[in-house]
Amino acid sequence: MSTQDILKNASTLASYNVLLQVMFRVFTFLLNAFTLRFVSKELIGVVNVRLTLLYTTLVFLSREAFRRACLSAESGTNRSWRQVINLLWLTVPLGVLWAILLGCVWLWLLEVPDPQTVPHYGPAVVLFALSGVQELLGEPLWVLAQAHMFVQVKVIAESLAMIAKCSVTVVLVVFAPDWGLYIFSAGQLVYTGFLVLCYVVYFIRFLGSKEAAKKTFPLQHIRDLLPSRPLVDWTVARLTWSFFKQSFLKQILTEGERYVMTFLNVLSFGDQGIYDIVNNLGSMVARFIFLPIEESFYIFFAKVLERGRDVESQKKEDVAIAAEVLECLLKLVLVIGLIIAVFGYAYSHLALDLYGGAMLSSGSGPGLLRCYSCYVLLLAANGVTECFVFAAMSQQEVDKYNLVMLALSVSFLLLSYMLTWWAGGVGFILANCLNMALRISHSLLYIHRYFQSSQWKPLRGLKPSPLLLVVLIISAGVTAGSEAVFCCDGGWLFRMVHIGIGGVCLLFVLLAVLLTETQLVQFVKTQLLPRYRKKHT
Repeated sequence: MSTQDILKNASTLASYNVLLQVMFRVFTFLLNAFTLRFVSKELIGVVNVRLTLLYTTLVFLSREAFRRACLSAESGTNRSWRQVINLLWLTVPLGVLWAILLGCVWLWLLEVPDPQTVPHYGPAVVLFALSGVQELLGEPLWVLAQAHMFVQVKVIAESLAMIAKCSVTVVLVVFAPDWGLYIFSAGQLVYTGFLVLCYVVYFIRFLGSKEAAKKTFPLQHIRDLLPSRPLVDWTVARLTWSFFKQSFLKQILTEGERYVMTFLNVLSFGDQGIYDIVNNLGSMVARFIFLPIEESFYIFFAKVLERGRDVESQKKEDVAIAAEVLECLLKLVLVIGLIIAVFGYAYSHLALDLYGGAMLSSGSGPGLLRCYSCYVLLLAANGVTECFVFAAMSQQEVDKYNLVMLALSVSFLLLSYMLTWWAGGVGFILANCLNMALRISHSLLYIHRYFQSSQWKPLRGLKPSPLLLVVLIISAGVTAGSEAVFCCDGGWLFRMVHIGIGGVCLLFVLLAVLLTETQLVQFVKTQLLPRYRKKHT
């Protein structure tokens, strides 16, 4: 597969992933808004913080290292997919082990919620752990689909799974509200079950078909998906071990505030529920735009660049297109992050008031969301820079970076604990900002050194045009003044005026982007928008 084909497929994957994450977040957004009217904030806090943390920790520690290693191009194009599949099946027993260990911690070492307010906590822990193990049963199929750029199967599988989960949750919340945590446990089991089932059905139909033969798919029969000899590729296994050691640290950085809330009890279950709702609302754009781009273009960089080799020892055309793509991605996420930071400040109070009423818009809610709007800018830069760095690093460099991640993890936990006692929920966001800034600094230094001896300077993508900066500053002032005058106690007419002013300012910002960021606009048209990409090709 040529570099251009890899870029095209990665761009297609990113586009579909963005659409999928939009739908994913919209469903979750509407589900939370609906359930807030029927269940207590304490129940929301236990589900969205403690039980979700159990599930994400189990799944992440069981599969993340395997995913990164098996999707890497280090082992070459002649890899044995039978050996890769054997390695991937190890995620299931590893998941069972984590389920037992984490389940014991969640049941016997953590504070148990009041059974009158949050009923059925013990069975819910078991069921959420079971859902994580159930999802791992489809891991070999997921990696096969990602590695061969089967973009539609992921979209269909996760869409159907989310629709099923939301349907079950809504029905049970309305007709069986006394079930408590059983409601959300059932929804979670249905979600992971549908996810695995969709992948199984797809590969049963695909393997041995004419389409598989046309694509020269390396596996022919459904039995090829089961463990067999030869056992494993030890090069990939060693790389997996390196990523596995790193996964502990990355999980702490990713879910750090939830660990602090869960293990140190710095917030009540009710406050955890409110913080998590605000956190999810603030991270919607980050998750449904930045995360799919990071996941998809990690595959692109990992396939185009040779891991652990410097620029001079690689094909110039591959390095050139990787540098160009990295520059455009940095510019893209920077522009999006700046827009969110500017408009998020002036519209946080209104968004929370519309979403959850006075329960969210009063108190610390708007302040939390404003801080998160600024944090999104750091999330944007970190996602793209780290996806390049992890794709280019050698195994030895990954091992060394583990020490950096260890230091960041320890500092993050300490900062979270101290800043939360000082500033409440805002302290979590401030700690995230400081640690994210350190991670970005490390990645930028690596990228600078990587391209230092070449003609390519992809870090120029972090310099927006002067006109765009001026328009953003003016928009920030205008929308902040509009909020002070029109929002949010004067009724719907004043709210609509405030929204209209923001819309006009946003149009001027987008116009500035079209006029000054022509390379970025061309990249988005030809690589991220399917309609334009088809014309281009």
